Amino acid sequence: MKFAYIRISSCSQCTGRQEQTLDEKDFDRTYIDKCSGRNTERPQLQAMLDNLRPGDSITCHSLDRLARNTFDLLDLVKKITGKGCSIVFLKEKLHFEPGENNPISTLMLGILSSIAEFERELIRARQAEGIAIAKAKHKFKGSTEKLSSDAAKELKELVSSKRMSVKEAMKRYGISRASVYNYLNRNKED
Repeated sequence: MKFAYIRISSCSQCTGRQEQTLDEKDFDRTYIDKCSGRNTERPQLQAMLDNLRPGDSITCHSLDRLARNTFDLLDLVKKITGKGCSIVFLKEKLHFEPGENNPISTLMLGILSSIAEFERELIRARQAEGIAIAKAKHKFKGSTEKLSSDAAKELKELVSSKRMSVKEAMKRYGISRASVYNYLNRNKED
């Protein structure tokens, strides 16, 4: 079987860029995760790995969509090829086959994943510096709550009891779908 794997970091992002690249291909199934790539504990990634059978192939738009750090990426490629499956990264033009040991492809995978990991760490460091400067100037307020605690409780009660749909809650409270789910999940933890 031919699988496509797509990952975006949050529900508010769009899969269009990756889907457009993969759309030309013929896939039996597409797995889409809408969460961070900081680790491999992603529901659709795990489902795809569980469904792999010898001879299957996976296609990803780019290697940073599969993993955000070098260790996880190398480990995943090893697991996939170890199951007798192949994996292709379109953007980097890298292809890994089971039982095939191509030292140049492995070297390129390590180098490119290290660069992607380094780039991500630079972005995080710059973001932290910017926040520290804004805080020092008393200009950083962080995110503000969109709903009062009473409104959040009401939202949870209405949506949980199915007296209101998520879409209706979005309209009524003037918040995004992701915010509705954030309030529902936050209230579960409280």
